[in-house]
Amino acid sequence: MSWLTGNTVLVTGASSGLGRHFAQTLASRGATVIAAARRLEALQSLADAHAGPGQILPLRLDVADAAGIDAAVGAAEALAGPINVLVNNAGIAPVRRAIDTGVDEFDAIFATNVRGAFFVAQAVARRMIAAQIEGRIVNTASVAGMVSMPQLSAYGMSKAAVIHMTRCLAVEWARFGISVNAICPGYVETELNADFLASEAGQKVVASLPRRRAAQVQDLDAVLLMLVDGEGARCVTGTAIPIDDAYSLS
Repeated sequence: MSWLTGNTVLVTGASSGLGRHFAQTLASRGATVIAAARRLEALQSLADAHAGPGQILPLRLDVADAAGIDAAVGAAEALAGPINVLVNNAGIAPVRRAIDTGVDEFDAIFATNVRGAFFVAQAVARRMIAAQIEGRIVNTASVAGMVSMPQLSAYGMSKAAVIHMTRCLAVEWARFGISVNAICPGYVETELNADFLASEAGQKVVASLPRRRAAQVQDLDAVLLMLVDGEGARCVTGTAIPIDDAYSLS
């Protein structure tokens, strides 16, 4: 039986892309997954499509609305009980040259990717500490937070902040048994970028990668499952793991 069986997982940004896949993966291992995002209709379709084991419960959450985060986390616990695992995945990634990035877009990136991630982690950790739960928090960062990636300056800056946040929270919450780690994907094909990757420009990007391929969403599963596991991540905290086919080294 999976360690996740019977445990409650909150996945943010679960309406599409990596978050949607993570919600499916964790529910299929027996977890009760609170799938949170802004688009409730997309979350409901995700829940309706899931056939078990585990279950997926939709919850509307806009992490850019800092004032609503604590109430939403409380609503998640009201739906499914104390949260054992947070997959802090909500994020936006506008593709824009630094010279063309405006103030509003810059602020929106940091409001979602950094401020939102921090206050979701804070709201969940407060409850874990109060309930004496040795929980697991996995932040979705990016190799763009480790190395320069074209037309992703502001996004990369935000993900560098997420990586540093991961390290800080890992140290502060270690004495409570909470493990805080980050995964740092490279180029991963999702429904959001599949058309671009199939285009002539996208194929040039793929050809420039060390293994001449984009990752598939399932390629992230093994690392994610290790980091959310009660035993697997017992002594693993404060890490930022690149899952990028060596892109960050090239």
